[in-house]
Amino acid sequence: MSELTGKVILVTGAAKRIGRSIALRLHREGARVLIHYGNSRTEAQETAAECGNAPLFQADLEKVAEIEQLFASIEQQVGRLDGLVNNAARFTKIPVLEVSEADWDFIHSVNLKAYFFCSQQAALLMQRTAGGQGRIVNISSMGAFMVWPDHVHYSASKAGVVALTRGFAKALAPGISVNSVAPGVIPFQEKDDPAIIALARSTPARQPGTGEDIADAVVYFLKASRFVTGQVLQVDGGMGLR
Repeated sequence: MSELTGKVILVTGAAKRIGRSIALRLHREGARVLIHYGNSRTEAQETAAECGNAPLFQADLEKVAEIEQLFASIEQQVGRLDGLVNNAARFTKIPVLEVSEADWDFIHSVNLKAYFFCSQQAALLMQRTAGGQGRIVNISSMGAFMVWPDHVHYSASKAGVVALTRGFAKALAPGISVNSVAPGVIPFQEKDDPAIIALARSTPARQPGTGEDIADAVVYFLKASRFVTGQVLQVDGGMGLR
């Protein structure tokens, strides 16, 4: 997809933060953006309005039945799908010896299980409606590559996203490419937090990233040749070089 004009692209968790930045950027690129949200309806409506009154789709991504219904609704209401950005995610800070089964499932049910089944359903829809052609971009995290002792459960989920990306890339080739973007420090409401500021300044870039930085990387993968697949782009200000 060298150009995104007219392409139908679903962004999960598009109401706020990075998802919102991605949706707004895709709209500027001329894509027909589909806005998914879980609970943040008001914010999703605001994002949709800024994306040319983009269609809204609500689903609890913890539940595979709702994921299946999400993609059925897209097929019924829109008729096709050209791209998926798996962005919806959860993040918690819990010391590793205090993580409960519920804590683990809270993270993995959305951060990993939902990515798998959204990718599966998107690929099936692309095969039916887009001639088997399409693009999937998964938002991972630098937590997949770095050691964060109070976020082991989260990091495991994001490392799983990297493995999922590689596996789907091979399984869905050559028609559908699958790649991943791994953000570093991308603050929003917490941008004035001293710990966030210190972490960002410790990177070679010496500053935090923005949602637009991540959107740039997503657009690259959505436009890239199918020869680019199974890759992870670390957009982290050089954090991983430390």
